Amino acid sequence: MANSDKDQEQLVSIGKAAQQANVSKQSLQYYLMVGLLEPTEVTPTGRRLFDKSAIERIRLIWKLNKSGYPLRAIRELFMERDIKKKG
Repeated sequence: MANSDKDQEQLVSIGKAAQQANVSKQSLQYYLMVGLLEPTEVTPTGRRLFDKSAIERIRLIWKLNKSGYPLRAIRELFMERDIKKKG
Protein backbone atom coordinates (compact mmCIF):
# COMPACT_ATOMS: atom_id res chain seq x y z
CA MET A 1 0.00 0.00 0.00
CA ALA A 2 1.51 3.31 -1.08
CA ASN A 3 1.59 6.33 1.18
CA SER A 4 -0.56 9.30 0.26
CA ASP A 5 1.02 12.73 -0.16
CA LYS A 6 -0.39 13.71 3.24
CA ASP A 7 1.31 10.73 4.94
CA GLN A 8 4.57 11.56 3.16
CA GLU A 9 4.48 15.15 4.47
CA GLN A 10 4.41 13.89 8.05
CA LEU A 11 7.62 11.88 7.63
CA VAL A 12 10.91 13.61 8.39
CA SER A 13 14.56 12.75 7.83
CA ILE A 14 16.87 11.56 10.60
CA GLY A 15 18.30 15.06 11.06
CA LYS A 16 14.89 16.70 11.40
CA ALA A 17 13.64 13.91 13.67
CA ALA A 18 16.63 14.42 15.96
CA GLN A 19 16.05 18.17 15.94
CA GLN A 20 12.33 17.81 16.74
CA ALA A 21 13.08 15.35 19.55
CA ASN A 22 15.84 17.62 20.93
CA VAL A 23 18.55 14.95 20.71
CA SER A 24 21.72 14.86 18.68
CA LYS A 25 21.75 13.11 15.33
CA GLN A 26 24.47 10.83 16.72
CA SER A 27 22.24 9.81 19.65
CA LEU A 28 19.41 9.00 17.28
CA GLN A 29 21.73 6.97 15.07
CA TYR A 30 22.92 5.08 18.15
CA TYR A 31 19.32 4.35 19.22
CA LEU A 32 18.77 2.87 15.77
CA MET A 33 21.98 0.85 15.90
CA VAL A 34 21.20 -0.77 19.26
CA GLY A 35 17.60 -1.59 18.31
CA LEU A 36 15.74 0.94 20.44
CA LEU A 37 14.01 2.39 17.43
CA GLU A 38 13.19 1.59 13.83
CA PRO A 39 12.47 4.13 11.12
CA THR A 40 8.84 4.53 10.17
CA GLU A 41 9.82 4.08 6.54
CA VAL A 42 12.96 3.51 4.51
CA THR A 43 12.97 4.94 0.99
CA PRO A 44 14.25 2.92 -1.98
CA THR A 45 17.45 4.99 -1.74
CA GLY A 46 17.91 4.06 1.92
CA ARG A 47 16.80 7.30 3.58
CA ARG A 48 15.30 6.62 7.00
CA LEU A 49 12.13 8.57 7.69
CA PHE A 50 10.30 9.10 10.97
CA ASP A 51 6.74 10.06 11.93
CA LYS A 52 5.43 11.87 15.02
CA SER A 53 5.08 8.62 16.96
CA ALA A 54 8.74 7.75 16.35
CA ILE A 55 9.78 11.24 17.46
CA GLU A 56 7.80 10.78 20.70
CA ARG A 57 9.56 7.46 21.24
CA ILE A 58 12.95 9.16 20.74
CA ARG A 59 12.00 11.74 23.39
CA LEU A 60 10.93 8.98 25.77
CA ILE A 61 14.18 7.05 25.26
CA TRP A 62 16.18 10.19 26.00
CA LYS A 63 14.15 11.05 29.10
CA LEU A 64 14.37 7.53 30.51
CA ASN A 65 18.11 7.37 29.85
CA LYS A 66 18.67 10.81 31.40
CA SER A 67 16.76 9.73 34.51
CA GLY A 68 19.12 6.82 35.02
CA TYR A 69 17.76 3.90 33.02
CA PRO A 70 20.46 2.17 30.97
CA LEU A 71 19.68 1.85 27.26
CA ARG A 72 19.67 -1.96 27.58
CA ALA A 73 16.88 -1.77 30.20
CA ILE A 74 14.90 0.66 28.01
CA ARG A 75 15.24 -1.70 25.04
CA GLU A 76 14.00 -4.65 27.13
CA LEU A 77 11.07 -2.58 28.40
CA PHE A 78 10.07 -1.68 24.84
CA MET A 79 10.44 -5.28 23.69
CA GLU A 80 8.16 -6.49 26.50
CA ARG A 81 5.60 -3.82 25.65
CA ASP A 82 5.68 -4.73 21.95
CA ILE A 83 5.19 -8.43 22.74
CA LYS A 84 2.18 -7.63 24.94
CA LYS A 85 0.67 -5.48 22.16
CA LYS A 86 0.98 -8.34 19.66
CA GLY A 87 -0.34 -10.96 22.10
